[in-house]
Amino acid sequence: MKRRRLLRGATEAVGAVALTGWAVGRVDAATTASPAGSPSANPGTAAGSPGSARVPAAAKPAPAGTLAASTTTSSPGAAASTAPRAGPRSALQRSLGACTPHDSLGRLQEGNARFAALWQKASGLASPRERMRLLEMVWRDECQIDPLALAQGQRPFAALLSCADSRVDPAWLFACGAGELFEVRSAGNTAFDEAIASLEFAVGVLAVPLVLVLGHSGCGGVQAARSTAPLTPMLERLVAPIRATLVNGDDLSRAVQRNASRVAAQLVEGSALLREAVAAGRLNIRSAYCDIGTGRVTLL
Repeated sequence: MKRRRLLRGATEAVGAVALTGWAVGRVDAATTASPAGSPSANPGTAAGSPGSARVPAAAKPAPAGTLAASTTTSSPGAAASTAPRAGPRSALQRSLGACTPHDSLGRLQEGNARFAALWQKASGLASPRERMRLLEMVWRDECQIDPLALAQGQRPFAALLSCADSRVDPAWLFACGAGELFEVRSAGNTAFDEAIASLEFAVGVLAVPLVLVLGHSGCGGVQAARSTAPLTPMLERLVAPIRATLVNGDDLSRAVQRNASRVAAQLVEGSALLREAVAAGRLNIRSAYCDIGTGRVTLL
């Protein structure tokens, strides 16, 4: 009930503009041809994965077997039903989808491969300004949604449940601009009720086709869960679900990966909306691990 009230309140707060993403931009199960398990979802490192072209969703049809981003028209039947909406709303949806890839997971892998390469080069430079100038190149050929469109709505192509750690900003790790990622962050990337409700909003209202749970090296939340040092009552509640995933003999890296995988499973277990979206093929939920030293994100 708590999540339902939170989701309902969030929906009312965004008003008619955000609901445009539900009424116009969402992918309907009956017209979605791509299953949740696309070829790009095979485990592997992001840095070694082939890139996917970043083109507007309307430029060409999504290849068979990949996650298709939500579009205003997804089938001949949908074209007939959405025709009356032609005008400002459909123009807004086109603007918001200008950077939407056909393969959400592949786009994240491709972006991370570029970021990781520059991140490793930057580690050898002495000047902080030189490092920043080098890292800025990750966005040199990138796409950015029109700020005027973003002032009216959003259409992210992926949602992230990641750690609040300052070193693992998803927009940096995946070379994404404003409006492309729906981010939910907390220490230890825990699937607390508010996090699940936020992801329900991303999937149910914004029609996000991919949720990625991201853990990382040196995670303080997992370290706290492994430690016997006293914590505040609120921190104890935060690390309790992480402690439940710990296995004797695991090092910190393996414990972080195990926690991320478990959280991905908990999203489906804890939400009927997410579970139904996965079953219908509208949603892919994956877990991943970021090595901060190399910048590489590896799918689990």
